[in-house]
Amino acid sequence: MLIGELASSTNTSERLLRHYERAGLLRPGRLPNGYRVYDDSHAVAVRRIRALLAAGLPARVIRQVLPCTTDTIGTTTVRPCPGVLDALRDRLSTLERRSVELDAACQVLRETIAGAESGRGTGGAHQADPRATSHAS
Repeated sequence: MLIGELASSTNTSERLLRHYERAGLLRPGRLPNGYRVYDDSHAVAVRRIRALLAAGLPARVIRQVLPCTTDTIGTTTVRPCPGVLDALRDRLSTLERRSVELDAACQVLRETIAGAESGRGTGGAHQADPRATSHAS
């Protein structure tokens, strides 16, 4: 199949498929006229790439993980390839740290919204948060 057919079958733009190729995630064949040619395994790979991206993995890790994945009905399984588990654990650790930071940011926003809704944030002038500390030296 050509790039337009792969794009249609995977609900992915042609531009994104070319990006995956440049990132080393897809390796299509080429016809004598230079057109990219794909088979069904590429459609499976595109779906896998998108799932791994949605899981928060960067392209460099996906490039390492992709050869170690197999699909079963509805799930992707990762075989233990050298370095893959370390890369996945590192990414999980990063995501867990970011999750804690995002939770703290959400709490600040909840408090800010609650303060504004209770009338503490009204009055026309900009009111400083009494909990804020000065950063001036």
